[in-house]
Amino acid sequence: MALLEIKGVYKQFFADGKEMEALHDINLGIRENEFVCFIGPSGCGKTTLLRIVAGLEDPTSGTVTLDGIPIKGPSPERGMVFQEYSLFPWRTVLDNIVFGLELKKVPLDEQKRLGRQYLKMVGLESFETRYPHELSGGMKQRVAIARALVNNPRAILMDEPFGALDAQTRNIMQSELLRIWEEEKKTVIFVTHSVDEAIYLADTIVIMSARPGRIKDVIEIPIPRPRSRTSSEVNQIRDRILCDLRSEMLTC
Repeated sequence: MALLEIKGVYKQFFADGKEMEALHDINLGIRENEFVCFIGPSGCGKTTLLRIVAGLEDPTSGTVTLDGIPIKGPSPERGMVFQEYSLFPWRTVLDNIVFGLELKKVPLDEQKRLGRQYLKMVGLESFETRYPHELSGGMKQRVAIARALVNNPRAILMDEPFGALDAQTRNIMQSELLRIWEEEKKTVIFVTHSVDEAIYLADTIVIMSARPGRIKDVIEIPIPRPRSRTSSEVNQIRDRILCDLRSEMLTC
């Protein structure tokens, strides 16, 4: 049974008096602990769909449910990690991580204990008193991941979280994310433009069409982890995805 169900989701926007359809009849079930990557042409509605799942936007029609309960707004059950680091510059690393716990009025001692637990998980236990401007891009995203995890969400939603990183750091962060995911066993919904990133990370890849965004293909990745980025099995899946994307780009 799916943990998260997207049923008949449409999304329209209005700009300059004109209606624009961003998403068209999206239907998808995502299992508990599944790692799902969304990929598609720019402007196909990937981020819009993620924001709907996060409760940051409402669908024009259709429903999204978590454990059968309709999503009506943001919730700690769905942790969000953005491409921008979105850390509070005036708060230390530890204070950034425990911000959600503060809002829930968790006792201070428990905040610190949980914050340090997740700081250690992301390999930054010696940086708890540092400020965001003292961190590299990869370290900032580790903090953002820890901040999402500390609230014990059912799902982690990630919008191109490594898009601003250099190639070497991005590869390291992909491996680190898988390590954390294997420890925590959370459902992850991950938006990316990188075919290689999607194949390396995902259990399932959802390919979206050019606008209005539809689900064009769903590919299950049968390759065990850790995955070689250059194996023949990976190359076959890459060719299939690139073929799908190429056909969509030509229609843009």
